[in-house]
Amino acid sequence: MLLLVAIQGLIEYALFARNRRTLQGKARWLGTICGRALRRLNVRVIPEGSVPSDVMLTPNHLGYFDILVLSLLQPVFFVAKSEVRSWPVFGLFASFAGTLFIRRQNKSDLFRVGEQLKTVWRDGVNPVVFLEGTSTDGTDVRPFRAGLLEPLVQIGAGAIPVTLKYRVPEGYDTRLDVGWWGTMPLLPHVLYLIGMPWIEVTVKMGEIVSGSTDRKVMAAALETAVRAELRDGTE
Repeated sequence: MLLLVAIQGLIEYALFARNRRTLQGKARWLGTICGRALRRLNVRVIPEGSVPSDVMLTPNHLGYFDILVLSLLQPVFFVAKSEVRSWPVFGLFASFAGTLFIRRQNKSDLFRVGEQLKTVWRDGVNPVVFLEGTSTDGTDVRPFRAGLLEPLVQIGAGAIPVTLKYRVPEGYDTRLDVGWWGTMPLLPHVLYLIGMPWIEVTVKMGEIVSGSTDRKVMAAALETAVRAELRDGTE
């Protein structure tokens, strides 16, 4: 089922130049493929709030499934760790979709990606950056890393805190069945997720954080907003 969606997507990418000519074309192509996949998986996405152009999206991060959800809502491109490039299927689609890959342990690479962000993110496509630097079980957020916010400080742009909250049928656990983190093997997790009856995810868009001359201040504000929204209604 999902294999057919993937094959169809690759054929469309190859046949239609609009899907690969610009970053916006790549983002719309990815959104179309992700929408088809989510419908096949019986996933309901509930967006709350809107996103203006020319802002960075900074969501909490449970795993690869977040990418499908966020791609569906509007044209976006991602900044991802370099290891994603070698993942089966996911890595191929990420490359075709214009993902900026970063070696997080390399500070010079952080600068390189930051410079690329400044040149491409205002082409009608918002960047998505998982500032936690890794995925978690979704019950809380890790400290937001400030490095990739530097381009925003330099050009006076803003970012939006984005909170993803998942809901699954009784007997399932979002921490283990949707979240992919730690040392979980990828393929068994994907196969189990595909077999779930349904998934619901609320995507809450927060208020723009901008006007800061300090990337660390900006990161702290975004982290606080996401954590507060994540805990809302759970305590």
